[in-house]
Amino acid sequence: MTNLLILAAKEAEPTGLDLILPAVDELVWGTISFAVVVFFMMKYALPKIRETIAAREDAIQEAKEAAESERSEAKRLFEEYKQQLGEARSEANRIIEESRGAAEQVRKDILAKSEKDAEAIVARAQEQIQAERQRTLQELQSQIADISIELAGKVVGRSIDAEAQREMVDAYISEVSGMGTNGGSNN
Repeated sequence: MTNLLILAAKEAEPTGLDLILPAVDELVWGTISFAVVVFFMMKYALPKIRETIAAREDAIQEAKEAAESERSEAKRLFEEYKQQLGEARSEANRIIEESRGAAEQVRKDILAKSEKDAEAIVARAQEQIQAERQRTLQELQSQIADISIELAGKVVGRSIDAEAQREMVDAYISEVSGMGTNGGSNN
C-alpha cells in the first residue's frame, strides 16, 4: 500500500508547464468568479468609488479655493494693517513734533515772561532807590541847613532872621549839590 501511495504521488506531481497552470476546472471556476466580481465591481462599487473620488476632488478643490481666498484676504488685511501702522507711526511722529514745538513755545513764553518780570522788578527797585536817594538828599539838605544856621549863629554871635538864614543856606546847598552832580558827571 505504501508503494501505491508513492506511485500515486509520483504521478500526481506536476512537471514543467503544469507547475505554472492550475487545473482546468479550477481555471474555469476562477474565471467565472473573477467575471462575477468584475461585473459587480463595475455595476455597483466602481460608480460609488468614482462618486466618492469626484466628491473628494470637489471638496479638495473647494478647500483649495477657500484657502486661496483666505490667503488673499489675509494678504489684503496684512497690507491694510501695514498701511494703518505706517499712518499711525506718522501720526505719532507728527504729534510728537507738535508737542515739542508747543513745549518750546511754552518755554520761550515762560522765559520772556520771566525776563519781563525781572525787568519790572529791576525798574521798581531802581525807582525805589531813586526815591530813597531823593528823600535822603532832602533830609541831608534840611539837616545841613539847620546845622549851618546854628553854626552861623554861633559864629556871628547873633541871630539873623531865621527865615533869611534858611533861604541863604538852601541856596548854598543847591549850589553845592549842583556842583556835586556836575563834578560827578565830568569824571
